[in-house]
Order: sequence, then C-alpha cells, then structure tokens
Amino acid sequence: MSTRTIGIIMNGVSGRMGYRQHLVRSILAIRDQGGVLLADGTRVQVEPILVGRNEAKLAELAAKHGIEHYSTDLDSVLADPTWEIYADFLVTKARSAAIRKAIAAGKAIYTEKPTAETAEDALELANLAEAAGIKNGVVHDKLYLPGMQKLKRLVDSGFFGRILSVRGEFGYWVFEGGWQDAQRPSWNYRAEDGGGIVVDMFPHWSYVLENLFGKVESVYARAVTHIDERVDEQGRPYSATADDAAYAVFELEGGIVAQLNSSWTVRVNRDELVQFQVDGTHGSAVVGLFGCKIQPRNATPKPVWNPDLEDTHDYDADWIDVPTNEVFENGFKTQWEEFLRHVLEDGPHPYDFLAGARGMYLAEQGLESSRTGRRLDLQDVRTTASSLEEAITLA
Repeated sequence: MSTRTIGIIMNGVSGRMGYRQHLVRSILAIRDQGGVLLADGTRVQVEPILVGRNEAKLAELAAKHGIEHYSTDLDSVLADPTWEIYADFLVTKARSAAIRKAIAAGKAIYTEKPTAETAEDALELANLAEAAGIKNGVVHDKLYLPGMQKLKRLVDSGFFGRILSVRGEFGYWVFEGGWQDAQRPSWNYRAEDGGGIVVDMFPHWSYVLENLFGKVESVYARAVTHIDERVDEQGRPYSATADDAAYAVFELEGGIVAQLNSSWTVRVNRDELVQFQVDGTHGSAVVGLFGCKIQPRNATPKPVWNPDLEDTHDYDADWIDVPTNEVFENGFKTQWEEFLRHVLEDGPHPYDFLAGARGMYLAEQGLESSRTGRRLDLQDVRTTASSLEEAITLA
C-alpha cells in the first residue's frame, strides 16, 4: 500500500470553531487515524500548517498538538506548493479577501460559511473558482449530525408520505456580557463587523431545507434586535447593531411550509439546542442534533379539545425513538474526509462555493423581507452561477 502526504493551510484556527471542530476534531483526528484511505488502496496522511496573526498563539497550539509548521505570513504559505489545500475559518469580514488569494494561488479551498458578506461577493468567488478550475467546498455540518442523518433516512424511505410542514427551533440565551460573560464573541452582535443571526443561520437553513426537503421558493422573515446593548470581551458596553433573533416562514417546492425560529435570546425548554418537527400524511418526526423520534399514523392518538377538563394523556409516550443503527463520527470530520477524497480522487462533493452563495442569497432576501415586511419569491439558483447572478440582479 502506497502512502503520501497532503499539506493543508489552516487559517483562523485560534477561533472557537477553527480550533475545536476543524483542527482538533477533524484534521488531527484524521492524522491520528493514519490519514484517509482512497479507493485504490493509497493512504494519504494530512499535514497542517497553522496560519494566523498571533505568532505566540500559533506556537502554543503547534507545540500542544505536535504540529511542525506555523506562520503569520499567509502570502508566503500560499506561494509554497507543499500546501495544496487552503482552509478558512476566519471571521466573515476577512474571509473573501483571503479566499481570493487562495484562488489566485491555485489551491483547493475548503471554508466555513458564509463564504462572503454579500451574495454578490459569494457568487464572484464561485465564478473565480470555476474559472480557475479549482476544487472548492463549504462546510455543511448540520447535514452530518446523527439526528439529521436519521431524518434523511426517514425522508428517503418514504416514511412521512407527503410532507406537509417543518417546524424548527434553534437557539439559547447568550448572556449580555455584564454580570456574566457572554458565550459568543461580541462581533456577532455588530452588523458593521459581519454579525447577526440571519447571516449566521440562514445559510445553514438554506442547505438543510434544500438537501432534505426541497429548494426554498419564498421567504417571509422578521429579524429583530431584542437586546440593544451588550458588554464586550474587555468589559466595555457597546451598542448591539445586529439582529439577535429571526422568525421566518419558508415555502418549499412541493407545497411544504417551513417555520424556523432562530434566537440568541431564548431560554431552552426542549431536548436539544436545535429541534425540528416534520409532519407528513403518514407520520411525523421530532429531530435534534442526536435524537430522533417518530409517530406513524397508525400509532397517532386522537386528542379531543376540552378546556374544561385537565388532559392527563402523556403525549411524549406516544413517540418511538429511532435506534442508532450505525456509528456516526463527528460531522465536521466526516465532511473533511469527503472533501479530501474529492480533491485526491475526484470523489463527489456537491457542497461547493455556489451552494455557499445560495445560502448568502437566502440570508440577504430574509433581511430584505424583514426590512420591507414583504414575502419574497426566490429565483431557482441551485444549478448554475449564471442563474444566481440573475437572481441577485433581480432582487
């Protein structure tokens, strides 16, 4: 069995997601398992180089995890053919410029989302990457969660019959940063720094809805800033200018209606931080990050509305847990392995820059819907960059 090594530039690993999910739980986990095994029997090991602005922090992370290479000079690393893949986990505001450099350097690119601050810029990245002939991918981590994979099996099996609706609740209380430290960075709450829950979560909802139920055909949204002053990491009060909650109705192909609430100002009273209920003519499911329970139509109770009598029926007991019949690895790691096989042996990977641009397009239209109070029809932008370009022009 032959072996080789592929070099990966990891830009932004000192941040929360870049460090925990992409470095530790993905690339280092792949390294520790001996790399990725290809279809022809070749095993490819991964070798990361850490890139960022703080050399001391990079050196600390490299020493902690046995990583040989790190640098504060992105341009010189991009010019080095040793490093074949560029991976971006920067804040959104800095991402587009770095990705453009990686495209010009001819690197394969894997990035967090949103890929850019605007749909127009995200589309341009997709067009540049296509023109350069480079392979590219965008993180679609929610699709790889155990709960979502169980849900996809239910959809594919026809369990629901005709799907009627999807209701989703995502969020938790993010502390304001005064009497208790906030658990999210302060830039998330400043629109001028690329913050806001719509641009953070609507790109997720775009690919979740599209890949599980069907393309989004319209959006009606209300984005609000419930808490208008917070305290930053240095203990200084600041004005929160970005939306911290969004309430949206999406109409999908086939007549499916999806209602999704996203909030950093809600206290959790559900099994998991994100939970979806899918209702169909033949059955329903309630799905979270890990759990999935179902209620088929022949096991559905027959409630009768009577406000004069206490209802003692245990409705929770009417649901059946879907068993975990396979081992689900960390979703970020699984998608990293798929992207590596895409780069190394042209394996399938549909989650590209164009998919990322569609997510930003939905976010922009959601914000426009909130601003105008109108329900907005969306163009079909699933297939080609030109169709998305036309949609952005028409918006």
